[in-house]
Amino acid sequence: MKFEFLNDVISNKPVLALIYILFSIVIAYIVDKIFIASLRLLVKRSDTEIDDKILDFIHKPIYYSILFFGINIAVSLLNIPSKVNFYLVGTMKSIIIVFWAIALFKSFMIFIEWSSKKSRTIPFIQPKTIPLFENIGKIVLFLFSIYFVMLSWNIDVTAWIASAGIISVVIGLAAKDTLGNLFAGIFIMADSPYKEGDYINLDTGERGSVRHIGTRSTRILTRDDIEITIPNSVIATSKIVNESGGPHEKERIRITLDVAYGSDIEKVKDVMLNIALQSKEVCESPKPRVRFRKFGESGLNLQLLCWIERPELRGRVIDELSISIYNKFNQENIEIPFPQRTVHLKKSE
Repeated sequence: MKFEFLNDVISNKPVLALIYILFSIVIAYIVDKIFIASLRLLVKRSDTEIDDKILDFIHKPIYYSILFFGINIAVSLLNIPSKVNFYLVGTMKSIIIVFWAIALFKSFMIFIEWSSKKSRTIPFIQPKTIPLFENIGKIVLFLFSIYFVMLSWNIDVTAWIASAGIISVVIGLAAKDTLGNLFAGIFIMADSPYKEGDYINLDTGERGSVRHIGTRSTRILTRDDIEITIPNSVIATSKIVNESGGPHEKERIRITLDVAYGSDIEKVKDVMLNIALQSKEVCESPKPRVRFRKFGESGLNLQLLCWIERPELRGRVIDELSISIYNKFNQENIEIPFPQRTVHLKKSE
């Protein structure tokens, strides 16, 4: 009797299909409540929350994948028209693909946001590059989703891939400069030769304070308060002098001048040093200093060395110190010589 009952159940396709559906619901429930719950206990022991969030995103696609797998088997057992079966199965597969695409995209963005806070892990993933990777993730997942959806509907993708390849080549050639700037921007952010607020010099002649580092270009503000936008591909191939780099941001300035032969060198050095010490823009550490450099053609060559907090102050501070030195020299009767030549004329006999 038992075997006859089993034979009747197996031979009854609608009943067997219903059993498959119920069985898939039970398996999906067990996986979702027991297996996923066990994984949650494991990931909670980790130091980060990224695995907890990713598990939250993927447990629903796993549940529906198992459920639709059972439904797919059940549908294949029923004697429904092939066309209806084709559309029904294709629709279910497409829904599963969309669920997985959304879950993978959310997991990808969680990973990107976590990596941006850990710049040492992946240097080129930073808060500023999150929108870039978000768009890349959307495009890649969209293309893969379209590919698998087409496969689920038995569409030949060979011709589509060939067409997409040709279109990609055309777009790549048309957007060569844009793509070059894009990748250069990513490498600049990863290598960090400068940061916002740094004062940089390029061998192309541009000089100023970095105001913005984008994925396509970098904007710097010159000492004339003019903002210049430079493509990242230009900067990537240029020699960059970062005056704000090194262990500290202080900038050294030099003021070189001559005093007449016969001047009191110690007095001259004291005058120049006191002017530097009285300036509010000159740093107390390192201390300003004056050095005697050489015997010039028309005078004694001396140089004032001092430091300022920010490189962009260089021009203004040099201007203020130079004027103060000149005025003080006039008060102290210290002569600044001009080039002189002694000409001896020989009388002709």
